[in-house]
Amino acid sequence: MFGALTAPALFLLLGCSALALGVGSGSQERRETEYYVAAVYEHRSVLSQNPLELSSRQQALELMKQNLDVYEQQVIAAAQKGVQIIVFPEDGIHGFNFTRTSIYPFLDFMPSPRMVRWNPCLEPFRFNDTEVLQRLSCMAMKGQMFLVANLGTKQPCLHSDPECPHDGRYQFNTNVVFSNNGTLVDRYRKHNLYFEAAFDSPATVDLITFDTPFAGKFGMLTCFDILFFDPTIRLLRDSEVKHIVYPTAWMNQLPLLAAIEIQKALATAFSVSVLAANIHHPTLGMTGSGIHTPLQSFWYHDMDNPSGHLIIAQVATNPLGLVGTENATSETDPSHSKFLKILSGDPYCEKDAQEVHCDEAAKWNMNVPPTFHSEMMYDNFTLVPVWGKEGYLQVCSNSLCCHLLYERPTLSQELYALGVFDGLHKVHGTYYIQVCALVKCGGPGFDTCGQEITEAQGLFDFHLWGNFSTSYIFPLFLTSGMTLDTPNQLGWMNDHYFLRKSGLSSGLVTAALYGRLYERD
Repeated sequence: MFGALTAPALFLLLGCSALALGVGSGSQERRETEYYVAAVYEHRSVLSQNPLELSSRQQALELMKQNLDVYEQQVIAAAQKGVQIIVFPEDGIHGFNFTRTSIYPFLDFMPSPRMVRWNPCLEPFRFNDTEVLQRLSCMAMKGQMFLVANLGTKQPCLHSDPECPHDGRYQFNTNVVFSNNGTLVDRYRKHNLYFEAAFDSPATVDLITFDTPFAGKFGMLTCFDILFFDPTIRLLRDSEVKHIVYPTAWMNQLPLLAAIEIQKALATAFSVSVLAANIHHPTLGMTGSGIHTPLQSFWYHDMDNPSGHLIIAQVATNPLGLVGTENATSETDPSHSKFLKILSGDPYCEKDAQEVHCDEAAKWNMNVPPTFHSEMMYDNFTLVPVWGKEGYLQVCSNSLCCHLLYERPTLSQELYALGVFDGLHKVHGTYYIQVCALVKCGGPGFDTCGQEITEAQGLFDFHLWGNFSTSYIFPLFLTSGMTLDTPNQLGWMNDHYFLRKSGLSSGLVTAALYGRLYERD
């Protein structure tokens, strides 16, 4: 776990997908692009009315059957559309908010797929307490597709094992993947638990990849893992991993960590496709699933509709990344020329703390705005207001300085701010971040900057950059109505990481560079 408008949820449009995934590539490369068909299902799970109460195994199976019945319906629907892999969300079968004891009847026994080759559908009596695994295996067989799902599992341990819990068993939050013939391919046990007292974290991190005949190698993560080095970065260091399956139970946290926002950021930052399935409980702030590539996303986010939703899309087997700094933008572009001058310290472009002067006639100069502080995502950001139709701003915290060069086609009455944070985040998890963020504030007052908002009218053409101390930077980009957009350009230049965007089609909610310094956690 981790603590509305809707994008169209069914995509089987080769022309649209091919065009989106081919941006920045030659026509020959586009023609040779191969695709597979993927699905993710955002599931409104049937939950235990009292997850703290003890129940029998039979009662637990009856509840889980209701969720598994919905899963099977989605597999049948997906199979009719030629889907080759489907992903279901974290906690979708058993629910959440259990104690270690109360979840026990919901747990399946999990043999190691690397030690035992097993098809639960064809060999249902080989191991006890594997009813959920059997059902999932049969679904994969019936749909003739790879299937990824999340469930609770148990593993007995001996008290001679110094890590063995007092009750003599490990309990894991587990993803499983089945092949299209129902064989259990592998399992991943969640490493970074998010206040999940019912589960144990494995003593050593699982680095799980699996091969498919249609798209090569996939990696596997769960929810909160996305913010940590293990397993995320270690998996993505494998150059053969081009796709990530990502069951999650994510509670949206604006303006920087909405579910679809961080999913898309992972795809963009690492040039991979991300198949992300979230749980659907809008009253808990839980919605937001998608099939994301660096250049295109098919997503679902709906805080009003109580139902689950199936997303189907064609995905390139070798996803194309964003164009880097080379030849991406002509230096004759006035805005980019200014950016290059500022970044290079051009003698004709003099800077002071908040203002830049490239020549006497520069119309985009502005007076030094006031610096203020406001809480964003429970962190104390340092910010400056973004005033006027054009300008250049800089704001610093500790070793990080963030810069914004902007033009606004039209002015709105909304307040925007450029913010910086360089420090240890300590609420709902402890991890070190460096953030440069352009955000719309919740109202006209400085104290509203950092509030959760979803609607905006302000349009910007801009460069956002900072002197980050890490190479692990997630580009966050959210526009009005919980819609996603893609930067024109990302990359390093003169020891600064930058994001460039022009031509927004809707109002900007958040544009941010979210850096992670894992070694300082």
